[in-house]
Amino acid sequence: MIKKNNPNELVIVDGVVGSGKTTFMNILKEELGLHGFEEPVTDNPLLEKFYHDRKRYAFPLQVFFLNRRFRMLKDAEGLASSSVMDRSIYGDVIFAKLLHEGGDMEKEEFLLYQELLVNMLDHIEAPKLMIYLKCDVDTALSRIQKRGRDYEQIVERDYWERLNKEYEAYFDAYNLSKLLVIDVKEMDLKDNPLHRQLVLHQVKEALT
Repeated sequence: MIKKNNPNELVIVDGVVGSGKTTFMNILKEELGLHGFEEPVTDNPLLEKFYHDRKRYAFPLQVFFLNRRFRMLKDAEGLASSSVMDRSIYGDVIFAKLLHEGGDMEKEEFLLYQELLVNMLDHIEAPKLMIYLKCDVDTALSRIQKRGRDYEQIVERDYWERLNKEYEAYFDAYNLSKLLVIDVKEMDLKDNPLHRQLVLHQVKEALT
């Protein structure tokens, strides 16, 4: 449904929870002069509730994200400069599919979610560049524990493992736009200048 032949000026950073998306988005924002759009987690009234009761809040949380991410895309369209987003509507279905297949989202809810997503995709273009931060479960969990969000600490390892598999499957099949895969297992993009410059070089090459 997305218009592949008319890409917008967006750079998307995606990856599993704990892969370092926000850190990398901020690096790109500062180094490349891009306008940044952070994932709506700090002002999200449903996120913490979801982690305590996934079945009850799976559908409303996914609709919340879908709505916010669509609005961010529309806001980005009105800017004169290029933008970078910490996750986006393009891969939003990864979580919805995981929740449906795991029994946390009813079939009727998933079908309604898909209908909403398709209607939105008909109004947007493909991104200029999709960056997938590939990260193994152990590394992601270590970073999740380090940042210390209470509601993330109670999630069982199986959930994170299933999420990682869904991400790998999605990006193995991704063909919407140019894709840059960066393995961040051994990388410290926050505190290691050498790692930071290495991935910045990869992004600049991909953009040109």
